[in-house]
Amino acid sequence: MEIIRDPKTVYRRVISFKKEGKRIGFVPTMGYLHEGHLSLIRIARTLSDILVVSIFVNPIQFGPNEDYNIYPRDPKRDAELCKKEGVNILFIPEVDDMYPQNYSTYVDVLHLSDHLCGKSRPGHFRGVATVCTKLFNITQPDITVFGQKDAQQAFIIKRLIRDLNFNIELIIAPIVREPDGLAMSSRNIYLTPEERKEAIALYKSLCLAQELVLEKGVRKSSEVIKGMEELIKTIAKHGTIDYISIVDTKELHPIEELKGEILIALAVKFSKARLIDNIIVKLSE
Repeated sequence: MEIIRDPKTVYRRVISFKKEGKRIGFVPTMGYLHEGHLSLIRIARTLSDILVVSIFVNPIQFGPNEDYNIYPRDPKRDAELCKKEGVNILFIPEVDDMYPQNYSTYVDVLHLSDHLCGKSRPGHFRGVATVCTKLFNITQPDITVFGQKDAQQAFIIKRLIRDLNFNIELIIAPIVREPDGLAMSSRNIYLTPEERKEAIALYKSLCLAQELVLEKGVRKSSEVIKGMEELIKTIAKHGTIDYISIVDTKELHPIEELKGEILIALAVKFSKARLIDNIIVKLSE
């Protein structure tokens, strides 16, 4: 496995592989890898000849009062895990290489970021879309794998790939969960022992939502959201609901009448952690 920090070197290496007819797979991460990340890497590994993984804590997707400076980092351990998974190139750029002095070019995917986490974190998806565009240009992938846990992000990147004519196949991989159902996240380490017990409320509320929609035939999003809110407030005494929303999976706009393919998503804030989770449910029109 090669560890490369210079974007131009990565680009040259990838282009040389492509000239040999190699299929390039790419998984972008912010590091502090866990089983969720590794599941994406394994999918990409099976579908590509050369696998590139990036580790870059992207400053422009963090708000001024968010956790950029304390975001968990362990590049040595990350490199060991990537090597075990058969990664060919581990790309770990410096901030100055990605955003040189007087950097002034950004990518906005309009409308899809109006709700859900985009509403709670203004500017976040501008940062995500910008860094992904840059990473795609540097690594020139044929295939890239994102996780459903960051569902809004995945849908935004899907639109970005389409709109900017990237010749990239996007795969959205299932959420990887702890045994009790909590979605794996690097930010889970922020939770206190008590908060960790309460964090299961996110998954339990999604299970309730699925039961209400698929088994009990509820078709009003307000009724589903009310049930989820009540359950979370009962379990997560130390948590505060940021949002619970039910949106269509095409434009990610809130809907009241439930039909077609819907995304049920939520975010809950604890003392130092903001956790997100979601499920996708398919209904008849």
